[in-house]
Amino acid sequence: MKIQQILFDIESGEIALPTFQRGYVWNRDQVRALFASLYARHPVGTLLIWKTASDTAETRGDAPTPVGAVRLLLDGQQRMTSVFGVAYGTPPRFFDATGKANAFENLYFNCNTQTFQFFQPNLMKDDPLWIDVTRLLRGGNDAAESLMAEMISAEINPGDAVRYGQRLNHLLGILDIDIHVDEISGHEKTVEVVVDIFNRVNSGGTKLSRADLALAKICAMWPEARDTMNGHLMEWQRWSYDFDLTWLLRTVNVVATGEAQFEHLHNVSREEFVEALGRTKKFTDSALTLIAARLGLDQSRVLRAAYAVPLVVRYLDRRADYLSAAERDLLMYWFAQAAIWGRYAGPSETTLDEDLETLDAALDEGRSPTADLIASLRLARGDLQLRAEHYGGATKRARFYAVLYMLTRMSDARDWGSGLRIADHKLGPMDNDELHHIFPKAQLRKAGYRTDQINALANFCFLTAQTNRKIGSRRPEEYFPEIQQAHPGALESQWIPMDENLWKIENYEAFLAARRSLLATSTNALLDRLADGDDSWSVPQQIVARNDSSPVASVSAEGEEEDEVVLGDLNHWTISLGLRAGQIGYDLGDIASDDQAIVLDLAWPDGVQEGQSAPVAVLLDSPAESMIVANRVGFRCFTDVSAFKRYVEEEILEPEVRTG
Repeated sequence: MKIQQILFDIESGEIALPTFQRGYVWNRDQVRALFASLYARHPVGTLLIWKTASDTAETRGDAPTPVGAVRLLLDGQQRMTSVFGVAYGTPPRFFDATGKANAFENLYFNCNTQTFQFFQPNLMKDDPLWIDVTRLLRGGNDAAESLMAEMISAEINPGDAVRYGQRLNHLLGILDIDIHVDEISGHEKTVEVVVDIFNRVNSGGTKLSRADLALAKICAMWPEARDTMNGHLMEWQRWSYDFDLTWLLRTVNVVATGEAQFEHLHNVSREEFVEALGRTKKFTDSALTLIAARLGLDQSRVLRAAYAVPLVVRYLDRRADYLSAAERDLLMYWFAQAAIWGRYAGPSETTLDEDLETLDAALDEGRSPTADLIASLRLARGDLQLRAEHYGGATKRARFYAVLYMLTRMSDARDWGSGLRIADHKLGPMDNDELHHIFPKAQLRKAGYRTDQINALANFCFLTAQTNRKIGSRRPEEYFPEIQQAHPGALESQWIPMDENLWKIENYEAFLAARRSLLATSTNALLDRLADGDDSWSVPQQIVARNDSSPVASVSAEGEEEDEVVLGDLNHWTISLGLRAGQIGYDLGDIASDDQAIVLDLAWPDGVQEGQSAPVAVLLDSPAESMIVANRVGFRCFTDVSAFKRYVEEEILEPEVRTG
């Protein structure tokens, strides 16, 4: 079928997009590569179309579907959306509003070099050899004649003008290229069968995961499901909790069925799903408020047990949001311990199913499940007591970084500038809690300490931005006495050893050892108070309450560590390519030993494109042990950012251009 006919059928609604298809994810490099291939008349793959009844087909967008049957584009959406967008100057009606329409805007072709580039004013302005591809394809022969006239008026050499005219016609001929179309049809072709076919033929692109398949079935029953769920995710994002669609679908599944596996959603009706999603939203709000108020974990960066949240939501749902103070705090004790020891580190479905079974069994018997959940955790872990060496990690990606944050928010830790409790601070643009290096980085580098020693957890504390800036890069032996005098007890409240000899930079390692011991003792005592029902503390409600005008402050250090910036930039890069962001500080659990978790700097546990590749991780300044363990459990590891980018470009994006 000629490309021009395919585009016409898309415009008229004869060819549509099924709801289970992902949105448009291509970037400009992919669009440019596609048009270079089309211009060179290289093969660009086939299309796969599913012909099905119009009255039962669930499609994206608002284009009317024809009477009788509609053809749904299964494989080739990225290619055809790109060609449509360039040829018509506007995306098709099934275009996902979250996609990047600018990926196919302002594509230009150079008649001399026969190359494609996106518009650059300094390079292309007033140069008649740079042709607006959309103008040519949309205007056809008339546009070609007009462009030739402009070249001639610019006094292009007549011989060159003839050659350029031939190249314009060759470019225009892209619309006459025949694309082979495979079509499947028949009453036996259900959504499940079609998705399986899609995954088989789309081996070079992004396969649909079990979550995608489950969502496809939900969207077939309730087309508004995706938009409704994305709305909830955006609201939680404003609260500083970054959940994804898979997480939300899993939580709805837990609420609706009491199970973690997506297969259990297959028997849930439209009405049951809509009702379960409403309860999920309500009780997730309650769970996050409870976790923030009682544990101080008020953002994703420190919520190291995101897959324990669905269990809390199920608990609140079954108890109709009514928990006694003692029951509430035991639940939070379990949640904190699950986060500390990586209960849901790595693959979590099996663990979540086990804990859900424990939860429901106890509630069915009319008793609180918290004791059983804690017993299961203790059985798996053996010992829930922290020791000094647990605070021996380095960087904000270490598991116990979140524990230090929790301890600070839950305790009487006081700011060294104001003397007020950290948890009591009204957060604003100048008072966002920040990470402070007790011994300044510059001074430690000058003294010859390694990066991992400088960024030791025991060298971190949280202060307001104003205090952090005021202290600057002074040594503790200089500024500690001033704090002691201005705010007696403030140093002790942040677990500073009060032996003044330890405040000297030459005794830095002894300081770390002493503070680790204080942190471990205080964390154990605080968690014991929580388990014992001590209700004398809580993060103030006005700090927990969230709305668009007063967002929760992000935890960030002034002069944030270089590798943190690198990882953040790398995530932005993958997102700009239409790929998923990796998980910073991905917790593999206590695989190597009973005491220290393996935490990967940046990881894609399901592959950069889920279902297409092996798990991938980027490791910066990580111990060799981390790579060994990660490789053992199936991760492909990169210690060089450039090497990772080459992997994405050569092994992920290039196959996508050929088959997307």
